[in-house]
Amino acid sequence: MRPTLLSLLSLGFCVSLRIWTAVGELEKPSLSAWPSPVVPLGQTVTLQCHFRSPLKRFRLFKAHGTSLSELQGNHFNNFTLGPVTREHAGSYTCSGFSRFLLLPIHSDPLHIVITGVLTKPAISAHPGPLVQEGRNVTLHCQSQLLFDKFILHQENSTGHFQARGETFMGRHAAADFFIGPITLVRAGTYRCYGSLSRSPYEWSAPSDPVDIVITGLCKKPSLRDERGPRVRSGETETLLCSSERAFDQFHLLREGENLGRLLAGGRGPRRALQAAFPLGPGVPAHTGVCRCYGSFTCSPYAWSDHSDPLLLSVTEPTTSTCPSTMNPHTTEEAQLPQGHSSQLHLLFRLSVAFIYTSIFLAVLVYAAIMEGEPKEDRTVNSEDSPPEDVVYAHLDHGTLSERLFTLTILNPMHLSADPSMYEEFDVNKDHAES
Repeated sequence: MRPTLLSLLSLGFCVSLRIWTAVGELEKPSLSAWPSPVVPLGQTVTLQCHFRSPLKRFRLFKAHGTSLSELQGNHFNNFTLGPVTREHAGSYTCSGFSRFLLLPIHSDPLHIVITGVLTKPAISAHPGPLVQEGRNVTLHCQSQLLFDKFILHQENSTGHFQARGETFMGRHAAADFFIGPITLVRAGTYRCYGSLSRSPYEWSAPSDPVDIVITGLCKKPSLRDERGPRVRSGETETLLCSSERAFDQFHLLREGENLGRLLAGGRGPRRALQAAFPLGPGVPAHTGVCRCYGSFTCSPYAWSDHSDPLLLSVTEPTTSTCPSTMNPHTTEEAQLPQGHSSQLHLLFRLSVAFIYTSIFLAVLVYAAIMEGEPKEDRTVNSEDSPPEDVVYAHLDHGTLSERLFTLTILNPMHLSADPSMYEEFDVNKDHAES
């Protein structure tokens, strides 16, 4: 009885192994990469081999032309590569293996791409990154390097698009990707890469991201300014975007340039949710048409219709045209070219010097004339001094005619004691009356 039981157990075990072998032949292993088969230069990637068979051993192979070379083999299905270099780029397969299998079964190849090997290209959206639902958009990739191929990748997507690069006369390569009609599935963040045909698994660094956003899905918010649409240079301005709809974030754009995103905070008129966008200090380059949008954090690529446009004007501070009491130069002088202004200052200094010189010469001439007059003793006795408010003058007829009636004022405290002097005054007076 016991030998019969042992024979049955052995038979059952062999049958189960045959069954697992058949299953293994029908379901070949699969190979995956975590976090992604597209790996930046210097990062690490983990390859996982999945194989449904007992008593198995895993092996990892890399393709070199038509041959495979074994890299690792162990009883675990995880293989770590990295920090990766250009040599890690290529095609990989794995196999699950047991001693009951006559031949190993290989998985489908997995391509490991290393990025950052070459300079990144540029990406742009035409007619723009904001697209109404159902419309089309073209993503244009270009580079100064003559790439044979451009690759467009959508973030959080397992697939990517490829396009052949075209070389133009300007010694640059470019490719266009047509996307549409735009839906919520196709909206998102896109980047493009470039590669050369001789090394298809070595890509350039990713381009800067471009966000394709669907607009017009909800009612538009309102946009207003706190201080007015005209702002002087150097001043700050705050724009308020609000909506009666329960948006939890708002976006502000000026002439198509995204100025940022703010979470809704506070309530405005009619209890509407709003966000305040501070702008400044303003410069004339900030002048432009502003619009705002509303959206929800759970759907970041679906925006409302845009608000009514608001024209923001930043002007230079005006200069007064009246001359300042503290500054001898007028506004017109200040607006002259620098060469004319320096000449004007030189003429002004020469004029001032000429005036002072003329005054100084006039004083010298006057002093010389005064020294040339005759000096007489005009001392008078203090007992006969007249009242202080009387002024006596000595007039000489000859001197009067020669000096154009120059009047010499005498000090009343030094009158002459010679009576003939006063007689001469009377004679001259009589002569004048006659």
